[in-house]
Amino acid sequence: MRIDLITALPELVESPLAHSIIGRARESGVVEIHVHDLREWGKGKYRHIDAPPYGGGGGMVLTPEPLADCLDAVIALGDAPEAVVFLTPDGETLDQPLANGLSLAKRLVLIAGHYKNIDQRIRDLYVTREVSIGDYVLSGGELPALVLIDALVRILPGAISDAQSALSDSFQDGLLDAPAYTRPASFRGLDVPDVLRSGDHAAISDWREDQRVAKTRQRRPDLLSGAD
Repeated sequence: MRIDLITALPELVESPLAHSIIGRARESGVVEIHVHDLREWGKGKYRHIDAPPYGGGGGMVLTPEPLADCLDAVIALGDAPEAVVFLTPDGETLDQPLANGLSLAKRLVLIAGHYKNIDQRIRDLYVTREVSIGDYVLSGGELPALVLIDALVRILPGAISDAQSALSDSFQDGLLDAPAYTRPASFRGLDVPDVLRSGDHAAISDWREDQRVAKTRQRRPDLLSGAD
């Protein structure tokens, strides 16, 4: 997979993309991630990329010319992307099925907006998918872009050594994950459930499934209608 990320703040994303699962996946060739500084396409002496909105109102808006020039140049760097994704609070909410679907793409272009918004004409002409990470507003699209990238990369084949771990994560089948325990068997008066130390794999599997259903019913009953 190749991911191209367009941002006005490349320094904000470079470090998270260089470490942990994402960093190792890049080093091993599981994923290519290229960060493009939008200001390289800015206009004038000061590389302007924003302006006040028509009609007045607060905030600034990313102007269409630099972003269009950047998108044209980035898209031309490889095969046509399966999706041009704009990270925005009014997009479809990111969930595990959406992440699973996008992870099948060979190439994605992500736009991390900044300021109040981007010019609507960019959304009309270029954007094919709009994604939100929740019903709240952040200072820009960089952190949501990192969230999306992390959600995608960790489920790519070869990204993590224990593929079963990714497949059993919360939300993969519509349920939350079961409680997890490790050594020591007793800690501050709390013991690991006997079934997990029994060696009976069928009983352990049943216990975990029961725990997952119970936790989902308690915390996210809305998920149960779509659970397998």
